[in-house]
Amino acid sequence: MNNNWKRMIQAVIFGVVLSAAPLLAFSNGDSQSQTIPVTGNDYIVRQVRHQLLTLPYYSVFDNLEYRVDGNNVVLTGQVTRPVLKSDAENAVKHIEGVGQVTNQIQVLPLSPTDWQIRRAEYRAVFGRSSMYRYAMGANPSIHIIVDNGHVTLMGVVDNQMDKNIANVQANSVPGVFSVTNDLRVEG
Repeated sequence: MNNNWKRMIQAVIFGVVLSAAPLLAFSNGDSQSQTIPVTGNDYIVRQVRHQLLTLPYYSVFDNLEYRVDGNNVVLTGQVTRPVLKSDAENAVKHIEGVGQVTNQIQVLPLSPTDWQIRRAEYRAVFGRSSMYRYAMGANPSIHIIVDNGHVTLMGVVDNQMDKNIANVQANSVPGVFSVTNDLRVEG
């Protein structure tokens, strides 16, 4: 019984040493080489993205984009509510390291017809079982922008087929003057 315990303990120790060997082989004792430094610009980019995605009125019918140049941030896109434009600027303005915020966000017209088109586009694009997953979550991966009857699809899809389906579905809505498919295929 005593020999069996010794062999079992030796086997466990041997297994632990073998599993740690690859980690030891890549370690040169310099802890700096094992961490990825985060520059100020990378921090600002991550924080701006986070702040914009967590805005309370940001929806599938809005599109917020940004560009970071040093410590200056330029906000662009289209929103359905004027308060979202000012909320985006205020949220980004208070990020540590941000110097100047230029707000070029366009507020879309408050048109009842555009709201009817938005609802119809939502049902047309996301009503298909293969497309519903793009509407899931707090920040859908497809955004539907409607400006005076002109529709633009923005965002990211998994493959070319989904991009084509979204385009066909968006074009099937009556009362739409044009559809621009600016969806990007992931990868």
